[in-house]
Amino acid sequence: MSLDVLNLLAVFVAALLGGWAARRLGYPSILGELAAGIVLGPPLLGLLQPDDALAVIGKLGVVLLMLYIGIHLDPTSIGKAAKPGALAALGGFIVPAGLGFGLMMLVDGDPISAAFVAVAMGVTSLATKSRVLVDLGILNTRIAHVLMAGALVSDVVALVIFAGLLGFAASGSLAIGSFAVTGALTVAFLAVAWLVGSRVLPHVGRWLSNKKMDPSIRFLIVVSIGLAFAAVADAVGLHAILGSFIAGLFIREGVLPRDQLADLEAKTRLVSVGFLAPVFFVTAGFDVSFSVFTTDPLLLAGVVVLATVGKIVGTALFYLPTGHGFREGIAVGAGMNGRGAVEIIVAELALIAGIIDTTTFSILVFMAIFTTATVPVLLTRSIEWLRARGELTADVRSGVIVVGAAGVARRLAMELGGPDRVTLIDTSTAHRIVAESAGFTVVEGSALDADVLDRAGAREASTIAAVTGNDEVNVLAVQLAARRFGIPHLHVALSVDAPSSLLELVEALHARLLFGRAVDLPAWDVGAEDGSLSEVEYPITDVGIAITERGMPDEQPSRMLVLPLAVLTRDGRVPFDAGRPLEPGDVVYALGRQSTEGRTRVTGLHA
Repeated sequence: MSLDVLNLLAVFVAALLGGWAARRLGYPSILGELAAGIVLGPPLLGLLQPDDALAVIGKLGVVLLMLYIGIHLDPTSIGKAAKPGALAALGGFIVPAGLGFGLMMLVDGDPISAAFVAVAMGVTSLATKSRVLVDLGILNTRIAHVLMAGALVSDVVALVIFAGLLGFAASGSLAIGSFAVTGALTVAFLAVAWLVGSRVLPHVGRWLSNKKMDPSIRFLIVVSIGLAFAAVADAVGLHAILGSFIAGLFIREGVLPRDQLADLEAKTRLVSVGFLAPVFFVTAGFDVSFSVFTTDPLLLAGVVVLATVGKIVGTALFYLPTGHGFREGIAVGAGMNGRGAVEIIVAELALIAGIIDTTTFSILVFMAIFTTATVPVLLTRSIEWLRARGELTADVRSGVIVVGAAGVARRLAMELGGPDRVTLIDTSTAHRIVAESAGFTVVEGSALDADVLDRAGAREASTIAAVTGNDEVNVLAVQLAARRFGIPHLHVALSVDAPSSLLELVEALHARLLFGRAVDLPAWDVGAEDGSLSEVEYPITDVGIAITERGMPDEQPSRMLVLPLAVLTRDGRVPFDAGRPLEPGDVVYALGRQSTEGRTRVTGLHA
């Protein structure tokens, strides 16, 4: 086996471009990577070709991807919506899976192949809905918690069932004896994995955290642990992806310190999501056949329709016992309809194992693409429906936490509601004294300490803005706030020389960049402290206006004279960031080097 480096480069570039295009359209990267493989590979243009080396790289990529997903997910988040999340996951899996199994049994009568199709139709995509939830601004609603918990339960169940089906497939039948052996092996593996993960890994984690070693060495050791879990799962007849996924679930806070865990997660994401896994998804597109549109159009349509209707109706029906109403159940079902990485991985591995043929695989890929495309549309319409009826239930969260109490942080806190709404956190006694003299409540301590965040009101806060001069502290603080306390609105200040690993983590957290850009915060703090900066208002009079680093339209681009802090919208004041389009009637509050004293109103500002 030899590696065609030029072909690998072409596949990687295709993955980058496809993923970028998909993200620009509001979809997960894997859809763009799949599309790149379909368009540029054998199904259409034939510019990219499969080879054995690419298959090995892709398999390693998907194993590490599942390790990353396990590390990234927080199983404790299920507790935010345990009952409704479990019911949504159950109905959203059983009904479409049952419909898919019945359909495939009518078509070819192979129970093992039909079971694989059923699993693929039952899964959901965590990445798809998390992006839409951020865009809709509903991360602090009950629906968001149910969707995230439901997706986590659904994917774990799907992976366990898939691993068991591989054992059945290896025996060639669904005989009682085969079922019993595979079931016993699955239970034994999960039990041993739990014992090792809960009893052994914490000791390994403490040893790793106490050793002064290169973070890259620590990363390689954790990857080795993930591969070990994967190897054991593979050895007992399950699949490696189940092992690496479960290993990732145990690599969490408590096993490693927060800063080391954040660094590890960023590195794992970079290697898997950023390089190796896209190779897998591009090459998965090589196996798609467009002939299904002519040879089996009714089967394709049936799978897509049953997957969509089954997911939405099944979720809504099983959701009724929660007492939250059928309309909320439909909205949850619409959000869970998208398929993603797990579905494509299951389909590709089933194809490689010879359980399904190219036609069935192609149908599942197109089903993933079509159903995922419905999520932004159907979930948005569902949320608007609930909002119009006054049935969109939100968490009782209203507080704001600002990490940092230096000049810019205090100005931002004042613009976001002042002492009545905002609590500050800072390690500096001097900053605390100044902020308290302005009426603020200040918790002195590190925002990387969960107890400090708790004292600052993190359980009731809807927003956290980290505005210190330390990029790593800012990112880790919002990560802790999101994971431990479920704060939905995350805002981070970053310097112009922030490392790429932190930028990757900010993106993974779906956090927003404060001020709409990276800034030299210490320099602005000096101006805010010495009084050389004035408060400036920008009334927005035109659609599409964006405050750039030029600030005023007639200023020179090389001079950063304005630092946007907050925006007054029809829904209240929010931190300024690049993720929310400004609308006529909004007012941007900023710091600027103005010649006049006090607050300056700049009128007639147009795009």
